[in-house]
Amino acid sequence: MKTKIGMLYSTVDGQTLKICNVIKDVLVEKGNDVELFSIEEFDKKVTDFDKFVIGASIRYGKHNPKIIDFINNNKVALEKTENAFFSVNLVARKPEKASPETNPYFIKFIKQINWIPNKSAVFAGKLDYQKYPFTDRLMIQLIMWMTKGPTNSKTKIEYTDWDKVKEFGVLLNNM
Repeated sequence: MKTKIGMLYSTVDGQTLKICNVIKDVLVEKGNDVELFSIEEFDKKVTDFDKFVIGASIRYGKHNPKIIDFINNNKVALEKTENAFFSVNLVARKPEKASPETNPYFIKFIKQINWIPNKSAVFAGKLDYQKYPFTDRLMIQLIMWMTKGPTNSKTKIEYTDWDKVKEFGVLLNNM
């Protein structure tokens, strides 16, 4: 019998969805049945699945409040199900901030909610200034300047380590 895996995500610019699709491909390749939902379209119960994975990106230092509400409202169901959470943010482009134990956004997130996922990961996102609305571009450039990142408005860099993403997919398969 195939393992049923639900994946819920929140994305701002599409990189988290892209990461979810790579994880989904790994899980399907391993013989799992995977359903992928955005936070806006999820219409099932966590307990409909054998395993449940949540992925969320950061914008202005915060995860989507809908993800936080979802976790808080489904804590009991999540704890009855094998579960995982991953965060996508640009701070994770720095190796010393690319793990759940060292990523400031992940640490802050875990303190904010009353849930500890069975498995967790942090992935670096994508920087694409030309894709951002003007105000977002200025804010992100300021943040990048403060963190010694690229600030040229033509910069487009995908920091995501796809091998690390695939390894997380294998880890999820084996949990």
